[in-house]
Amino acid sequence: MDTTQELAAFLRTRRERLDPHDFGLPSRRQSRRTPGLRREEVAELAGVSIDYIVRLEQARGLRPSGDVVEALARALRLTPDERAYLFDLTRQRRRGGEGIASTAAPQLARLVADLSPLPAMLMNHRYDILAWNGAMARLLLDFDTLPPSRRNAMWLCLLHPRISEFYVDRDRVVREGVAHLRAAWAAHPEDQALTDLINEFITHDEEFARLWAERDVKVNGRGHKVMRHPDAGELAVHFEVLMPLQDTDQRLMICRAADDASQSALDRLR
Repeated sequence: MDTTQELAAFLRTRRERLDPHDFGLPSRRQSRRTPGLRREEVAELAGVSIDYIVRLEQARGLRPSGDVVEALARALRLTPDERAYLFDLTRQRRRGGEGIASTAAPQLARLVADLSPLPAMLMNHRYDILAWNGAMARLLLDFDTLPPSRRNAMWLCLLHPRISEFYVDRDRVVREGVAHLRAAWAAHPEDQALTDLINEFITHDEEFARLWAERDVKVNGRGHKVMRHPDAGELAVHFEVLMPLQDTDQRLMICRAADDASQSALDRLR
């Protein structure tokens, strides 16, 4: 878990996934023995020297400027989430001065309760669950039965015996969760608890380790999940994640039924 090594690996994997034909690059006499663009092609697209790209990909301690990071993001055709990740890895993204949230802000905890009957909960960037209402407890599980160290949405999805089989499209849910944690780690490299959590997942879950090595990056602010509830049967929800301006390390997740049948299932739970 070293940002210099991660920057090198991330740049290599993003370069190797690109198709030279998409860039209209001139054909080369020698055949391509590796996938993607060559280093000299990325250097040309980004307006930097080949040696600079080599040193970056060899983790030789360079600290690119904001302009160079922007040029690399354009050259590698990064998605908005990948671009933010690159800026975080190179320490070029501006952030507020807020610390890491380990407890729910009282006003937000009251808001979570007031959102009933909509299932809602409050998390930090690690996916630690800081507050929840009764509707969310009935939808997922009673978080009070878990020790505080296990009140983590990613840990539940990967390692809790009930929740690990809860999602119909579990592969997608896990993949998106891994991509979120990668973005969170780049934004909070000083957070040792997050690093320890990721290392625990890599050590104890082969699926997480495989997905982590793929280096996908995505911050998922809204989406759709289908669940197999032991009491209510199969139901689908849309979720939205909101970030308060005052407490930017706290994320409010609100769920709503995706269809009439799912609304009836939620009503039965209530």
